[in-house]
Amino acid sequence: MQILVTSSFERAIKKLHANQKKSLDKAVKAIASKPELGDPKVGDLEGIYVYKFKLVDKQWLLAYRIVSAEKLKLLLIGSHENFYRDLKKSN
Repeated sequence: MQILVTSSFERAIKKLHANQKKSLDKAVKAIASKPELGDPKVGDLEGIYVYKFKLVDKQWLLAYRIVSAEKLKLLLIGSHENFYRDLKKSN
């Protein structure tokens, strides 16, 4: 599976510590193996899936879009606070 990332996703990754990146890698691998794992959004965010996972001790959200059967595009990662507002802005 080919995984594409947005510039905002790359900026967020740079701020993470090594142990946090490991948790993120596990979440990305889970999504890559089964893309329908996340919750599909409706309305303004139609076509976007959000996967919830633990990053060290907090719950984080990972927004992605299924481009095709072989491609995923990772859009945004962050805690719940202002996540959907930022996702709407970037979309």
